[in-house]
Amino acid sequence: MRNLYFLTFLILASALNAQVGGQDTYQFLNMPVNPLHGALGGKNITMHNYDPSGAIINPSLINEEMENVAVLNYLNLAAGINFGSAAYAYKLKADRGTIQAGITYLGYGDFEGFDELGNRTNDFTGSEAALSVGYAYRIPETKFNAGLNVRMITSRLEQYSSFGLATDFSFAYVDPESKWVITAVLRNFGAQLKSYDEVNESLPTELLIGLSKELENVPIRWHITFENLQQWNLAFRNPNRDETDIEGNVTEDKPNFINNIFRHTVFGAELFPEGGFSVRLGYSFRRSEELGLIDQNTFAGLSGGFMIKFNNLRFSYTFMRLHQSATSNLIGLNLQL
Repeated sequence: MRNLYFLTFLILASALNAQVGGQDTYQFLNMPVNPLHGALGGKNITMHNYDPSGAIINPSLINEEMENVAVLNYLNLAAGINFGSAAYAYKLKADRGTIQAGITYLGYGDFEGFDELGNRTNDFTGSEAALSVGYAYRIPETKFNAGLNVRMITSRLEQYSSFGLATDFSFAYVDPESKWVITAVLRNFGAQLKSYDEVNESLPTELLIGLSKELENVPIRWHITFENLQQWNLAFRNPNRDETDIEGNVTEDKPNFINNIFRHTVFGAELFPEGGFSVRLGYSFRRSEELGLIDQNTFAGLSGGFMIKFNNLRFSYTFMRLHQSATSNLIGLNLQL
């Protein structure tokens, strides 16, 4: 079972094309699904805890602690755009593992319609949603888990609609004693089954690797995620960063090797990760490079938040600094039924 799964993972990973944000459809699949995910940089895959919505990102982290936990999350974005997710986990009988069901929804709000001549037409809306079912298999006598998500995707933009199917394949090493979590995820591997207008588009397929560990004598868990590993070169020349000397010679902006490495890297940390109150902080270098302003510190790429537990209810809040004019708030409720 383990060898077959690993072989399948390698074959799918090697078949990937170079894909990054902005080149594929269904980009809402890359939105942070819960406050912890958002606070740790928005690309975290090492959230091995009680929250079943984290399995929407990485199904191999589905565990018994998620049993009978219902979760609801909400994220506000600019211009009246709203994003939400919900999830629930259920433990199967006879130690056959735990399954998880989750849904994500993005509403673009209301738009005024105009034709090519500027004449007013009908108003319209846009929305996208994805329903996923996940399962994790614990490989006997090991600390390895294999996970699988199957996701149905629907999208409607004005009069155009689309339908797609995607899967997530993941593999995780979880050691409760040393408190290491090491995992790899191939996300959104699938196809658009029904296109908007007879032109098929690719899905935002991505390969990620994550490492996390809780320190022995300090209540801190650190997280490192390497994103978009299916494409090495994420850096690009920014003409605004070109330098011109007094003689008019132009030195073009050329991101170096180290800059490109950091664009793949997302850092996160939790203070009191297993307590009734925790503080989270994260930083995405790629978001900072792509959304920051020249010669001005906008704190783009920075995110943070906290969690408070009240008996069987957990309340979480996260802020994400996406841009100087766009700070988003993400809240979540977890209820142990």
